[in-house]
Amino acid sequence: MPQDAGRTAIPPGLVGLTGQASVSIDEDAGAVAVFDCQSCGACCSYSADWPRFSTEDDEQLDRIPAELVAADQSGMRCEGVRCVALIGEVGKHTACGIYELRPDVCRACMPGGDDCLMARAAHGLPVS
Repeated sequence: MPQDAGRTAIPPGLVGLTGQASVSIDEDAGAVAVFDCQSCGACCSYSADWPRFSTEDDEQLDRIPAELVAADQSGMRCEGVRCVALIGEVGKHTACGIYELRPDVCRACMPGGDDCLMARAAHGLPVS
């Protein structure tokens, strides 16, 4: 079974002001879980090794403010495990301070996906 089986994106019109979200449906239990990035932020505060640059071209990287880039320029700067671009309190209300400029690794982490669920579990947030 594909790793994201049972998860479907919420149409943009339904997400409204909450940002990115997805629904996880457990057909056997009839349960529905909604993962909303702006009330989570766990993936942005999971590991200093996670927000690494990999597929970005120089033009993309040049748009990210230098003060948010790690000293070795390998990725986003972190304080502990938290990306310095993350605004707010994990599990409450969060936002990316450079959402439109965020690196590809951040764009690839989808709400309700395996990476999301791993980060949520590490923060003690619900995963279903």
